[in-house]
Amino acid sequence: MKRLGAVISSVVPNSIADELELQAGDEILEINSSVPSDLIEYSFLVQDEELEILVKKKNGEEEVIELEKDYGEDLGLSFESAVFDRVIPCANKCIFCFVDGQPDNLRDSLYVKDDDWRLSYLQGTYVTTTNFREQDWQRLETFKFSPLFISVHTTNPELRISMMKNKNAGKILENLDRLSKIGIDFHAQIVLCPGINDKEELTRTLSDLKKYKKHLKSLAVVPVGISMHHANQLEKLDKAGAIDIIEQLDKFNSDMKKNIAMASDEIFLLAEKEIPPKKYYGKFLQIEDGVGAIRLYLDDFAKRKKTLPKKLKKPLELGIITGSISKFIFDDIACDLKIENLELSVLEIKNRFFGERITVTGLITAGDIIYTLKNMKNPPKNIVLPSVMLKEGTEQFIDGLDISDIKSECGVEIFVIKDFYSFKELADIIKNS
Repeated sequence: MKRLGAVISSVVPNSIADELELQAGDEILEINSSVPSDLIEYSFLVQDEELEILVKKKNGEEEVIELEKDYGEDLGLSFESAVFDRVIPCANKCIFCFVDGQPDNLRDSLYVKDDDWRLSYLQGTYVTTTNFREQDWQRLETFKFSPLFISVHTTNPELRISMMKNKNAGKILENLDRLSKIGIDFHAQIVLCPGINDKEELTRTLSDLKKYKKHLKSLAVVPVGISMHHANQLEKLDKAGAIDIIEQLDKFNSDMKKNIAMASDEIFLLAEKEIPPKKYYGKFLQIEDGVGAIRLYLDDFAKRKKTLPKKLKKPLELGIITGSISKFIFDDIACDLKIENLELSVLEIKNRFFGERITVTGLITAGDIIYTLKNMKNPPKNIVLPSVMLKEGTEQFIDGLDISDIKSECGVEIFVIKDFYSFKELADIIKNS
């Protein structure tokens, strides 16, 4: 039987692992004769004072390491994945699944659909609960892994089965009841598909979720993203629909007597309403789902623009790359910056790769940036783009091209903004030019 391994991605300098000469690429096979299946089990196993670790080195050789340490002392290892065995795959065929709405010939990792509660607990990814096994429930009940992030979409059993093409999808309320009974908190998500789970169905879902006031920590409603490669004829959320969602969520929060439910930034933009103040988002618990990012950016801009010079030492042409949905936000920022020698422009990138109904910045491709720049009469010499467009830890876009391709094709300098929620990096580029 093939042994499972936890592949090391990095070692903390001067840590126990560093002293043991463990390296990136080595695998942890066993700890005290137990095979860790995920980061959760690993964290428990390494608590002991005496450890016997079976390691498979990068060269293929296996080595047993014995050590003594303080109880609970960390070894100083990071791993390529939080799950060491087989990631639990998604068994749903959701009508709105964006993975299924991608074109062919992308890198293999972009077609992977996981639905693993362990990743939900460890990394905040959303799960549907349709593939929970009894052994999963027993583990959750024993260790109370909390919070989880749950994709609810609708609490109507028949509709949820229809939307997700999985007979187990109708058990959502039963599963939420069980999670609450064993004391597990959860954050919820609704992908809103106009004409399907909105209006009366959204009212029903919100009404059903009220019973979980103690354990429901936040609820995000986001509009469905419709790629031109989707087989289903989904409708795009319009202004009237966006306004209706905001009003329904406001009523829900009023009934709950606390701010739990939040509409995504895209919904406020579609409704042509102002982005709410900071208090609307509380602790920004759904920031990774596009809820509150613009508010954080606008507040940070208001604070940092006062630190910018009134005049630059030399002329600077700077173009900000953005998707269609958030263009006017950056237009306002560009108009507000009155700095001599700074020529700041906002470059709206139409999504030709997925189709123009995809308007978010994170799904912009290098190919579409190149196309836009080449069709401009006088493109800026310097381009700013957020790292959310890139594969994590790389300079590669979703279409397989990378930053060097844009530079060579268009002859521009590129600055990558790593913190999408802060104006600081853009301010530093301006100040240091």
